[in-house]
Amino acid sequence: MATIMVTDDDANIRELVCLFLRNDGFETVEAADGKEALAIYASLHVDLVVLDIMMPNMDGWTLCKELRRSNPDLPLLMLTARGETWEKVKGFQLGTDDYLTKPFDPLELTARVRALLKRYRIGSTQTIRLGSVVLDRQIYKVKRGTESFTLPLKEFELLYKLAGTPGQIYTREQLIDQIWGLDYAGDDRTIDVHIKRLRERFATTTDFHIETVRGLGYRLEVQT
Repeated sequence: MATIMVTDDDANIRELVCLFLRNDGFETVEAADGKEALAIYASLHVDLVVLDIMMPNMDGWTLCKELRRSNPDLPLLMLTARGETWEKVKGFQLGTDDYLTKPFDPLELTARVRALLKRYRIGSTQTIRLGSVVLDRQIYKVKRGTESFTLPLKEFELLYKLAGTPGQIYTREQLIDQIWGLDYAGDDRTIDVHIKRLRERFATTTDFHIETVRGLGYRLEVQT
């Protein structure tokens, strides 16, 4: 059973969200601000974090950054103010996976939580299937139908990262940090070059495509 941490300085919102999550079969823990959330995360196993932006002591921006630094694969769902597009953009840049606008329907929140957990369960395996395309990280091979081939290491890691969480937007900065490393001194436009090569290699496939999200970055969409 997954454990969800709900971080919000409004006790009523925490209570409501936790009630719906528990009714949907999840375990929940609560935190009133970012500092408390980090302390809880350090002492308990948490599968996903729901976090508000405006909180005392440590806001959601800082919390998101700290959680992403300690665990790049922790699902994060951010709560934003209605109509504030810049908050959503900043959230994606800092590493949040999804957002929900206040006021929100608790049933939609639980649905988004389930969707994120499903994405990350796919992303945590060593093999990812995208229709007829299979990525095997244990041997760094790509299988496409009866064909098997090897990609350059960084191209494979980039494709594997995008394919592990379909639909999630990654900024160039996030991809550089998570694949090339924090000490990478090159231009982040190297991401564009690698994306271009991947698109060329898989130009004939109808199983997925890599989409450019203007002003944000890239995401992989699975064709259904």
